[in-house]
Amino acid sequence: MDRATNGKLSYLKGQAAEHQIALAYERNGFEIVDRRWKSKDGEIDLVARHDQKLYFIEVKSSKTFDSAVQQITPRQQQRIHDCALQYLAEKAGHLDVDCRFDAALVDGTGRIKVLPGALLAA
Repeated sequence: MDRATNGKLSYLKGQAAEHQIALAYERNGFEIVDRRWKSKDGEIDLVARHDQKLYFIEVKSSKTFDSAVQQITPRQQQRIHDCALQYLAEKAGHLDVDCRFDAALVDGTGRIKVLPGALLAA
């Protein structure tokens, strides 16, 4: 498989995983308020709201849950945190908002594992 085809396949798998995670959160009473929100520092896969709290969700898909979670590096966590601060400043107008940073994983068989609060605010 050439590089372009592999990249497109990875992109589509990522979109499918994000959709699957969004549906799982919605089934549990969350409202998805943004998808793939971009800032100058990067991107937040999903932003959800539930009971006045915002959830910043990083979605990772891989063959196993272990390999998916290993893709979330400390540097990436810092970028997500920085994006979240920009999100709050732009969307909420202030930074005093209760929020949580989740990692949501999808394995090669389509199973989901959510790690609440796994992305610690830096």
